[in-house]
Amino acid sequence: MPEELVRLSKRISELGIASRREADAWIEKGWVKVNGEIAVLGMKVRSSDRIQISSKAKAQQDKLVTVVLNKPIGYVSGQAEDGYEPAKVLVTAQNRWEKDDSPLRFHPSQLAHLVPAGRLDIDSVGLLVLTQDGRVAKSIIGENSEIEKEYIVRVTRFDGCEPKLTTQQLQLLNYGLSLDGKPLQRAKVTWLNEDELRFILKEGKKRQIRRMCEAVGLKVLRLKRVRVGNIVLGQLPLGQWRYIKPTEHF
Repeated sequence: MPEELVRLSKRISELGIASRREADAWIEKGWVKVNGEIAVLGMKVRSSDRIQISSKAKAQQDKLVTVVLNKPIGYVSGQAEDGYEPAKVLVTAQNRWEKDDSPLRFHPSQLAHLVPAGRLDIDSVGLLVLTQDGRVAKSIIGENSEIEKEYIVRVTRFDGCEPKLTTQQLQLLNYGLSLDGKPLQRAKVTWLNEDELRFILKEGKKRQIRRMCEAVGLKVLRLKRVRVGNIVLGQLPLGQWRYIKPTEHF
């Protein structure tokens, strides 16, 4: 069978070079060549086709910023909804962590296309990644992402008893639960102390941890994300942010 052609921007994304949106923008500017010819928007390619990216595109990509924010309760991750502001409004010069030693200077233009790489519920706190770089977003929330997300979760029982679990219930949190009719990936769930659990997940379905806890009779009192891949929340104050360093990788 002949090889199926794919859209050029999709192929560029699959190669991890840029997001589809970035790739389409580069193609429109004439910054992409296929087999030595300037590409056109919407064209399709084979996996064997030679793709060349202009140094102008790479220079533009180097200017893209990624920040980590310690999100407080009361802010939504993405677009404003139900009267609540998006966490992005906290990314201001005044809210930059004073201990951030990145040489980058804040400029309002960095807010353009700055989007969350993964959601954090309005009633949850902790590490939220915001990025202009489609490669970063894909690595964290892409369909095949293997990046771990770590949470500290304070719980109680709905029946008012101490939040203890049977061995079987703890095993279910680790593997065996389903949400919306689909089995969840294997997780790592352990007790930190008598009322806090540590969750380590590689996926992020809507309100996943809260729903997992409900399935075994637990109510979440506080949920805090403390790590995404190799990036930890550390001492970053609540409501403040910092730039990701060139030496840091998720």
